[in-house]
Amino acid sequence: MSSSSSTPKPVDNASAPLVDEEIEKLLSREASAFQREVEVDRILKAFRLNPYDVLDINESATAEGIKKKYRQISLFIHPDKCPHAKAPEAFDLLKKAESELSDKAKRDELDAIINQARSMVLKSLGLSTSTPESDPQLKNLNPSFRVRLRVESKELLIEEELRRRKAIKMNLANEGLEARKKDEEVASKKRKAEDDKVWEETREQRVGSWRTFANQNSKKKKKAKVAVLG
Repeated sequence: MSSSSSTPKPVDNASAPLVDEEIEKLLSREASAFQREVEVDRILKAFRLNPYDVLDINESATAEGIKKKYRQISLFIHPDKCPHAKAPEAFDLLKKAESELSDKAKRDELDAIINQARSMVLKSLGLSTSTPESDPQLKNLNPSFRVRLRVESKELLIEEELRRRKAIKMNLANEGLEARKKDEEVASKKRKAEDDKVWEETREQRVGSWRTFANQNSKKKKKAKVAVLG
């Protein structure tokens, strides 16, 4: 009896890499979606009065560097690509931050406040206000120099914002007072014009009444003289 030898079937290994590649793509998409949502949450939690914080960029960044960082994040969290419910809000905050840093006057004002905060932090550490961040004395601080600077900058920016709002409120109050004064002046002139008009309209009536009164007095005087002579 002859034994029949079975030839093993060839294994198709070509499908295995394809499966792994598809899994990697799927995981990559999931990671990307997760990272987009994380970035949206970061922007929403950022200190909105500090555009550098919103863009997550250093104050020493160049104008081109700011534009590049804005383009990267804006494309990453764009509402059309990011499933986060608040992606539109984060996108608007990002756009506002880039706009403020692109405005030279606004950026200069912001930098002045941050530089003031930097000087205050350095003084609190007993260091010269010209001490650079690369100085060894600023290393290994707890909290770190950047954290201290961020906290101090936040306090100063809040104070500045409160002063700004108070000034706006006072200006509005002053404008309201001026408006009321003008309204009162207009109303006063209007009343005077109406009184003058009434005075003119009743002029003939007043003249007629005066004539009647004068004639009556004249007749009374004549009768009185006749009575004396009799």
